[in-house]
This record gives sequence, structure tokens and C-alpha cells, in this order.
Amino acid sequence: MAPAEPNSGGSASGGATRDQTSVKVPSKDPKKKDEKKDEDLSEEDLALKQQLELYVERVQDSDPGLQKVALESMRQEIRTATSSMTSVPKPLKFLRPHYGTLQTHYEKMEDSDLKKLLADILSVLALTMSPEGERESLKYRLLGSDGDIGSWGHEYVRNLAGEIAQEFAKRQTEEAQIDDLMELVVQIVAFHMKHNAEPEAVDLLMEVEDLDLLVEHVDSANYKRTCLYLTSSAKYLPGPDDMLVLDIAHSIYMKFEEYPRALQIALYLHNLQYVKQLFQCCNDPLMRRQFCFILARHGVTFELDEDMCAEDEEREALQEIINNTKLNEGYLTLARDIEVMEPKSPEDIYKAHLIDGRGSGGGTVDSARQNLAATFVNAFVNAGFGQDKLMTVPSEAPSGGASTSWLFKNKEHGKASAAASLGMILLWDVDSGLAQLDKYFHSTDTHVIAGALLGVGIVNCNVQNECDPALALLADYVDKEDSSIKIGAIMGLGLAYAGSQNEQVRSALMPLLGDGKSSLDVIAFTAISLGLVYTGSCNEEVAQAIIFALMDRSESELGDPLARFLPLGLGLLYLGKEESVEATAEVSKTFNEKIRKHCDMTLLSCAYAGTGNVLKVQHFLGQCAQHLEKGETYQGPAVLGIAMVAMAEELGLEMAIRSLEHLLQYGEQNIRRAVPLALGLLCISNPKVNVMDTLSRLSHDADAEVAMAAIISLGLIGAGTNNARIAGMLRNLSSYYYKDASLLFCVRIAQGLVHLGKGLLTLSPYHSERFLLSPTALAGLVILLHACLDMKAIILGKYHYVLYFLVLAMQPRMLMTLDENLKPLSVPVRVGQAVDVVGQAGRPKTITGFQTHSTPVLLSAGDRAELATEKYIPLSPILEGFVILKENPEYKDDN
Repeated sequence: MAPAEPNSGGSASGGATRDQTSVKVPSKDPKKKDEKKDEDLSEEDLALKQQLELYVERVQDSDPGLQKVALESMRQEIRTATSSMTSVPKPLKFLRPHYGTLQTHYEKMEDSDLKKLLADILSVLALTMSPEGERESLKYRLLGSDGDIGSWGHEYVRNLAGEIAQEFAKRQTEEAQIDDLMELVVQIVAFHMKHNAEPEAVDLLMEVEDLDLLVEHVDSANYKRTCLYLTSSAKYLPGPDDMLVLDIAHSIYMKFEEYPRALQIALYLHNLQYVKQLFQCCNDPLMRRQFCFILARHGVTFELDEDMCAEDEEREALQEIINNTKLNEGYLTLARDIEVMEPKSPEDIYKAHLIDGRGSGGGTVDSARQNLAATFVNAFVNAGFGQDKLMTVPSEAPSGGASTSWLFKNKEHGKASAAASLGMILLWDVDSGLAQLDKYFHSTDTHVIAGALLGVGIVNCNVQNECDPALALLADYVDKEDSSIKIGAIMGLGLAYAGSQNEQVRSALMPLLGDGKSSLDVIAFTAISLGLVYTGSCNEEVAQAIIFALMDRSESELGDPLARFLPLGLGLLYLGKEESVEATAEVSKTFNEKIRKHCDMTLLSCAYAGTGNVLKVQHFLGQCAQHLEKGETYQGPAVLGIAMVAMAEELGLEMAIRSLEHLLQYGEQNIRRAVPLALGLLCISNPKVNVMDTLSRLSHDADAEVAMAAIISLGLIGAGTNNARIAGMLRNLSSYYYKDASLLFCVRIAQGLVHLGKGLLTLSPYHSERFLLSPTALAGLVILLHACLDMKAIILGKYHYVLYFLVLAMQPRMLMTLDENLKPLSVPVRVGQAVDVVGQAGRPKTITGFQTHSTPVLLSAGDRAELATEKYIPLSPILEGFVILKENPEYKDDN
């Protein structure tokens, strides 16, 4: 290397950085600047600069031979320099002053290969030179030769992609030809996919609306990253684009036989046709079983037929998994492993001895309201364990012993909840559940029978059975005279057949809606149950029946809080179905003005639930901004609507939490009452500290309704987490409200929820790493929250059993690994906070701060698990719920 000049910093790169600054900061006197710039260059750079200036002159020479040599050499210089992009490459910098000269010369040249060569060079120079928005780089690229664009470096290709997107949009509005652009796009996509820039390829194809190209360009090395980017960007795209993007991801997964991921996308798209195809494509019996576990967790009713599985025996075995018959067994295995089989009594939960002073002795008073609270706490805490200390005590004593005696410690309608709580304790265990509930059917007390009917529904919730015991038992009771028995049977059918679209249930329930003699509460619960059975089906007959029932109600009936269940039942039919609701929403505008707006909000909030649609969130916020006279109720569902729509993804969720804070400060009373419930839904079973603090503050609110909603929501956000901080808050509240029976009842319910299933259950409707939303689980939560909008009339009145709708959302928050015979298999797994690795370079770690446990393990909100051994290969890429492991054939033991 030539000896460096005294001023140059000793190396070419030193010169480059120094001179980059000199380009950026124009000095006051241009002449000085030029001299200084020349002085600053090392000999090498100076030689290069003179060389390039010579080439520029030669290009303008009349002799084509000289021109060609000059262009070739110039191209060579530029190409060798563009490999690194930390600073502007020197040839580009030295050629900047000559850009205009070369441009004017280009215009004068005859058409020839040389002209194309010059166009290529101008296209690269335009990268740093062309004025903003002129798209000159693209212009010269299209005029130049059809060579490999990648050889000019990444930065050039990126810049071109950006210019193509702008040009495409312009040509779309002018309806001009786009074929030349598309040829370039194909080149750029191929380049990006080869160089690990999948997100950039996807972005470009989205801009030019041609994602189908992607399927040809993905290979086994990059399809996972590509699909990950596609599925996570789908949440932020407006419809129908989001569905298209997921469709492409589905076809890529199918192409590379990544079947479990394809199944998840099929479920996200609610496309059962795709699910059928999967069973037809995939012949691996173990993989099919894994599909069935995923379907069971999602809660879809799915019938296998002979096309999907030819052998009868195998088909029955698979159908059993889909029917969720393994759920109870797996849950109890988990409980034994974690050693929490010991039944807990409500006193164990209240921990009254930890509270000083007043209220600590209040537990001894035997009031019906407190006993009712204890019934619920007992049911929630021992849910699914099959044994407790109140209801299932062995009957050594004469006349059935303690279980009947506890039953009769509850007053009238309290007995219904008490009898039904037995169903909750035996959750998912259909055979022994029905056997133990049987004794209540022979009771003379109508409330006990009603509770037993509801208990049958609870036991069968999320579990299907070949012989349909729930329908056989409950259908006869739907037509009984007594309204509480009727409601027990109706609600039981709704819980047992949620999401199944069962025709027999419909024919049993539909006549009740049009029956003039039915009381309002029977009609309200019928609407809810039909809404549950046909969740998200957009079934027109059911919709019409509910609409007619709404129109037949008198003015005074519509003022009853229960009447609001009718629009909710209607809304559930359209849960998550977006535009499909529009026709029904139009009809709802003709209803009595007392319920018109309420119905409109409820329908919209259900239809867009879980979609993350920003426009709908704004619409609901707009509704909440209006200040109303007393007696208007529609803002409650609007506030819940914000939460239902925004819960779809993390960003929207955080923003919704902030918006709800504003509503608390500026909203009317009826809005403030709904805000805690909305917060409860947004963070369900996921106790975020900021939300916990807000709810804790509201639980001491001057307005008792706000305080009650906040207390219930504390229970919801801590549901099944055993969160010590929330448990402490609730204990303090129990001594603070020890004189107020209603508020104390709410505190007790919340305490039961926090310790749901002794900390093994979750109420979150999302699963599979928050990708899939189980419609029936969301429906159960939404019904409860709507009921909580009027606590005094419903939950503190005689309809407290709506709390059992939560059973729809209860799921074990576990990872259970099974061997090839579906027996539990203990393997080490790492469990840590999930990390978002979308679009990151390389192979980043997907979890952070992990601990290693052996399965079965509990997963909290935001946790992710990965196997800590190479010995097995999981059949599902997402380790949640039941996962089948097969032995890794390439595994060699170190010993």
C-alpha cells in the first residue's frame, strides 16, 4: 500500500469515514471544500477517483470500443465495492458529481447493449443520487440489461423493492400494465429467500398483491421462518387480506408436511374442510392422534367419517380423543404428580386466621348467603378432583350423611347451586358424575332437581359421549311446569352441547322461545343455551326464533335485566364471524328503543370478538363517550366490546387497558361499572400488576356496583393462578366488607376463582401460544360478564348459578407428555417466558429465564415449554396440553 499521506488517518477506511463526514457537513466556502477534500484522500483513493473520472470521460467518447471498456471497468469497480454497506462505497461517492453528466449522455446514446450497460450503472448510482420520490433507480433498472440484480448488493435490492411497491400502487390507480414489474419482483423474491430475508420477500409480495409466488420460492430451510412471519403479521392486516395470508401459510405447511401447524391454521380459519384433508393426507396413526388432542383442546365438535379413517377400531379410538374422554384422567395424573389431591375446604381458602381484628370471627355465622358462597368456593377449588369436604363425603352416617346436610344448609334457589356444585367437583368424569348426581333426581324439592339437571350439564361440559347421556336425561325435564327445573335443564343442555350445533337440542329448546306461557327467565336462558349450542354458526332459524322472542316481549319485560340475555344469545350465534352479523344487526334496529342500542352493541361486540379490529374498538369508544340519561344500558356491552375485540393480540390489549383507564376517569357511572369487567376479560388468568392495582383501587370504590365488579374481576385475572398478592388483597377485603353481605359474597367468589382447581386450571380462552381462541370458552366468559353488568339482579339475586357458565372456559394449564401408547411419560422440559422471535436473524432462543422440570408441568400465562432432551421428538410443535412423543431414531445414549 502506498505510504499514507500525513493527514489521512493511515488507512483507506479511515479516509472513508473522515470524508463521509466532510460530505455530510457542507462548509461555508465551496472552493476550500474541494481542495480540502482532495488533500484528505489517500493515494489509493485519489487514484481511484481519477480513474473513475477518466472512465466517465471515456464513456462519452465516440468510439464504441472505448465506451465498452470504460463501462465494463466502471461496473467492475462498483460491484467489488458494494459488498459491505457500513458506509457509502467509494466509487458511488466519487461518481456522485458525474451523475448528471452520465444521465444526459445516456439520453443521447443510440439503443444498444452499451446503452443498457450504462442504464445498469445509472440505476445503481441512483441509489444515493436520485431525488426523493423519483424512482430513478427502478426506471433505469427496467431500461437496463436483464442480468442478476443480486450482484449489485443487498442494499440495492432493498431500495428497488421499495421503489417497486410505490410504482405498483401508482400503476394500480392508473390501471397500467405491471408485467415488467412482476418479472423484477420474481427476481427480488428469489434473492431475498436465498439470503434469509424472508420477511422482506413477504412484505414485497403483499405490496404487489401476489403472495402465491411465495409457495414456489420457499424451501425446507426457510419455510418455518416464512410461515411464522405470515401468521404473526396476519393479526395486523385488514380483512380479507389476513385470511389470504393464512391460507398461503397453510398451503406452505401442507407442502412441507408440517401437519400440526397446518391444523392450527385450519382451526383459526374455522375451515373444517382443511381439517378433513389433513386426516386424508396424513397416514401416520400417532400424528392423527395428536391432531385429535389439538381438536379436543380447541373444543370443536368433529365427526370422523370413513374417508378420513377407514378402520373402524382406529376411528373409534380417535373419536374418543376428540370427545375429550382423556381429559379427566390426564388432569388427575397431573394433580397426583403435583401432590394436590387432598380436598380443600372453603376455610382453607379464606384463611381467616391471617386476618387481624374485625371480620375474622365472622366466619362462624351460619347465614344462607355465606353458605352459598362456600358452596361456590368449594366447587371452584375442588373442580374436577372428584372429592371434597362438603358434597362427596362418604355416606357412613344414616340418610346420606354430610352431603345432604350441606345441601340443606342452603336456602331455596341456593340448593340448586349446591346440587350443581357436585357436577363441578366431578367435572369431565361423566360416569361417576352421573352416578353421584342420580340421588338428587329422586328429591321432592324442585330446586334440588334443578341443580341436579344443571350438574349433569356441567359434568358433560367440554366432553362428548357416544350415548349422549345429557340429552337423554335433560330433554324430558325441559317441558316441566316448574320454571326452576326448566332453567336447570335448559342451562344443562347449553353447557353439555356448547358448540355442537346439535339438532335434537335445538328441537327441544326452540318451542320454548315461542311459547307464550314461558316466563321471561326461561326464555332468557333458552336464548343463551341456543346461542351456546350454535356458537359462531350464524344459524338463521335460531336467530329468527330469538328475534321473534325479543319482539314479543312487553315494555316492562324489556326493562328486566334478564331480557338482556336475549340479545346476548343472538350475539353468540355470530361469535367472531365479523360481517355475517350485518343482516341481523339491521333487523335489531327495528326493536323497541329500550333495547335497540343494547342489542346493537352486543351483536357487534360478539361478531368482532377476538378479531383485534381497530375500527370496531374506536366505534365502541365513541359510544362510551356519550353522556346519557339514566336507564340507558347499552354502554356496558360497549365497554365489554372493547375488551372482547382487543384481546386478540398483545399490542391491542395494552392499548385497550390504557383506553379503559381514561373511561374510568371521564365515563358515566354505568361505564365505570363495566370497566373492571372489561379489564378482567383482557387479563383473564393473567394477573398483570398494573391491572391488579387498578382493580384493587376500584374494589374500595364508593359505588358498590363498581366495587363488586372489581372484586369479581380480581378473581378472574387471578383465576387458577393461586396468586399470593391477589389472595392477600381479597383477604383484606373480606375483613373490610365483613358487614356487607353482598360485597362479602363477591369477595368469597373471587377467592374461589383465584384458587380454581387448586391452581391447576385456567380460564383463558386462548391456547396454542395465544394463537387459537376457543369459541365456547369465550362464550362462557362473555355470558358471565354480561350477567355481572347487573350484579344485584342476577348474581346476587336468584340466578347466581350463571357463575357455572365459567365451566366452559376451564381447562387444565398443563403440559402432559404421552408415549406412543398414550400413557403418561415423564421427560425433562424447560419452561420459561416465551420470547417473540418473528423475523429475527439466525436461530434465537424462543424462551428466556427457564427452569427445567419433568413433565407433567404447569404453564402460566406467557410461558412456553421446550423439550430438554434429544431422546424424543414431539409430534406437536407447540408443547401445551397433551403432546405425544415418539423416540428419536438418531438418538445415541452418551454412556
